[in-house]
Amino acid sequence: MAVTDEAILRIKEMIVSGELRAGQRLPREADLAERLGLSRSSLREAVKALSVIRILDVRQGDGTYVTRLEPNQLLAALSFVVDFHQDGTVLEVLEVRRILEPAATAMAAQHADEATLARLYELCDRSDAADPVDLGRLDAEFHRLVAEASGNSYLAQLLDILSGSAVRARSVHGAGVPRQALVEHRGIVDALAAHRPEVARAWSTVHVTGAEQRLRRPPEGPDTMGARDWR
Repeated sequence: MAVTDEAILRIKEMIVSGELRAGQRLPREADLAERLGLSRSSLREAVKALSVIRILDVRQGDGTYVTRLEPNQLLAALSFVVDFHQDGTVLEVLEVRRILEPAATAMAAQHADEATLARLYELCDRSDAADPVDLGRLDAEFHRLVAEASGNSYLAQLLDILSGSAVRARSVHGAGVPRQALVEHRGIVDALAAHRPEVARAWSTVHVTGAEQRLRRPPEGPDTMGARDWR
């Protein structure tokens, strides 16, 4: 194992064990290097690597801290990586989304409150009359709210990252949107309102699978709405 990799692993162990807690300042570089049996240069490289993926926060003139370790921080690096995916690998991203989003939707059927349901129905109503430019924004908010209603912040953040990649890919391909997608959105919300997890899962599976198929073979015809960034 490379010395820098070992340093990263040792710091990770300190955080996982609770020896270093979220928001806590690391010991002085010289003290920590001596304690871990590492050179200061190896420790410095490890800290730099961990700061890139938002595990550590290096504050000039103040020291190095463990971040709050919140999902939006920890998954930021994944978002950066997904942005570099090309057409072929984006399809793999969509396959992952097809596995995760129906599960999140089923969870949302157990946790969605009245305010969230009202907002989702409002988004459905606005989508019916929206122009192609607004459809993408409304759709993004719809999927984000459903994911957040799952009650799992990591899952919601991960799906937001995966969905973002799908939006950009469809924009490149210029895939149109069948009106059936609007029907599927309403089916999802109705299932959430009825607190029927498996029905919600089924609607979501159909919806996400349809988006994946449209990306693989962009349709052309009178049943499409021409929204380039519809999910």
